[in-house]
Amino acid sequence: MYVDISDCGILGEVPTWFWKLSSQIEFLNISYSQFVGEVPIISTDEQSGFPRMYLASNNFSGPIPLISTSVRELDLSNNSFSKGLSNFLCETKNGSYKLEILNLGGNDLSEEIPDCWMNLPELTVLILRDNNLIGSLPRSMEVLNLAENEFIGKLPSWLGMRFPTLIVLILRSNKFDGELPQELCHLKDLQILDLANNTFVGIIPRCIGNFSAMVKGRKKEEYDLDLQYSFYVGALIESAMVMTKGNMYQYDTILALFTSLDMSSNNLSGDIPISVTRLARLRSFNLFKNNLTGRIPNDIGDMKVLESVDLSENQLYGQIPQSFSSLSTLSYLNLSDNNLSGMIPLSTQLQSFDPTSFQGNKLCGLPLLVNCSSDSNIPNHKYEDDESDKDEVDWFYISMAIGFALSFWGVCGSLLFKRSWRHAYFRFLDCSWEMLLAKLPIC
Repeated sequence: MYVDISDCGILGEVPTWFWKLSSQIEFLNISYSQFVGEVPIISTDEQSGFPRMYLASNNFSGPIPLISTSVRELDLSNNSFSKGLSNFLCETKNGSYKLEILNLGGNDLSEEIPDCWMNLPELTVLILRDNNLIGSLPRSMEVLNLAENEFIGKLPSWLGMRFPTLIVLILRSNKFDGELPQELCHLKDLQILDLANNTFVGIIPRCIGNFSAMVKGRKKEEYDLDLQYSFYVGALIESAMVMTKGNMYQYDTILALFTSLDMSSNNLSGDIPISVTRLARLRSFNLFKNNLTGRIPNDIGDMKVLESVDLSENQLYGQIPQSFSSLSTLSYLNLSDNNLSGMIPLSTQLQSFDPTSFQGNKLCGLPLLVNCSSDSNIPNHKYEDDESDKDEVDWFYISMAIGFALSFWGVCGSLLFKRSWRHAYFRFLDCSWEMLLAKLPIC
């Protein structure tokens, strides 16, 4: 009933008789070996088949095999399976699949994704990353990884409404464009959002602070996808490739505690919404290589568990917020190639980073070798947002102009229209002038 010959260095084709054992085996794991060839049709008898089947990281090729509708967990990732998904998804002969977990990532799949998702009503986890697929997105699961494909068009607005329990959404390295829909903020359970390496435009939604799982966090014991999965597939669910600290990392058992927001390498503009500082449990924050302007939110220090921040290659200006100095967990920071100015706040963390983290700005102070002048201290006042800062500067000059006008016409106007005051004023001036010249007594 249980067969695990994974990571054993076995190579060659799998014998034909082996696949006929499907009526007896409930768990099959032949991952991380050197098996080659095509996988034949695995029994389509509803009462047979491998309920849990893992063939990942081999050299299998050919089309995705037809499987029994009784299979619940299927991992065919990191092989060389090719062609499309039409036969696999659409040609079921005994009703709908019972698949809950499907991992087809890291293959050579192409063509358009068929609209046959009604045949997988129990599907919860879908991973199609690193293929050449195009087409529309399925609408019902909790972990969705479609990274490194050829998906095009706008991110559908129904995404936030039809995926209310989505925990992981990874769409990096596709060809999505257009503006980010406001409905994305309905994904309150989202822990990992990765939209990097696309061509999204427009502003970051102001409602970004609504991701409750990034605000309050989630305890390990509360992290349950309500699946009766094996210890092996537990690693499948609780893992994700995440860009953080400047590199790609594989997060496994700690995924329940990890939160990440990555919108890097797009064409997003506008400022960084102040609401992002509500994400107090966010650990990785990446907006690298966009067209963002404005100031870094002053209260970024409220994000107490930040480990990685990359805001480089944007057009951010102003000073680095003093609250950065309170981020004791920060282990990676990149603010390079912006328009930031002023003194780098003093803290043990910030002065320990490499100077390249701050290059391409007009900053001074350690770890840079540029000394600050005496008037380069960071002011203590807060800016609620960029607009309020601009308004404050504008009103200063406006009030100065109004004050000058009132003072000028208050004096000159009264002399112009009040004849007796005008005569008295000039008599005073004449008397004062004669006093200075002739040293006469004070008038």
